Amino acid sequence: MNHYKIITAEQFRKNAFELIGKDWMLITAGNEEKANTMTASWGGLGVMYGKNVAFVVIRPQRYTKEFIDRESTFSLCFFDKDYRKTLNYLGTVSGRTENKIEKSGLTLAYYNGTPYFDEANYALICKKLFKQPLNLEGLLDERLVKTWYPNGDIHTLYIAEITEILRIRHNPVL
Repeated sequence: MNHYKIITAEQFRKNAFELIGKDWMLITAGNEEKANTMTASWGGLGVMYGKNVAFVVIRPQRYTKEFIDRESTFSLCFFDKDYRKTLNYLGTVSGRTENKIEKSGLTLAYYNGTPYFDEANYALICKKLFKQPLNLEGLLDERLVKTWYPNGDIHTLYIAEITEILRIRHNPVL
């Protein structure tokens, strides 16, 4: 059974620079028939369109992008450092070639049809608001193009409303 408490954005007092850039997150989309996930260290949290939002960027060759594009919602999951090896695995193996979610040992759960992981500390349930491929001409520092896009496989930017924040409780007493 899934144990979580819904909290407000104001109660989510976590450092996005650490959560995303240092600890990493899982971006997960799909439905109860099939879902996929990927590890990400680029993105952010903020306010846009008068809503609490998350933004993520995904390269065109990532299998998870197909699920993000197809579904209206996705989740961002944040874990303890004990899961670093698992997150590394999920970021290096493609769901096209193997059932990496099953092999990871993580438990896929669903909140109103949106997949997330029961072992996470937090799951942000996100509803897509905006999607657009980034534009190489928009990068003002040419070193960014040389460093991050030598093959031209530019990310697509997604901005999504955070509709729920789940504080997942691994101990029902919490």
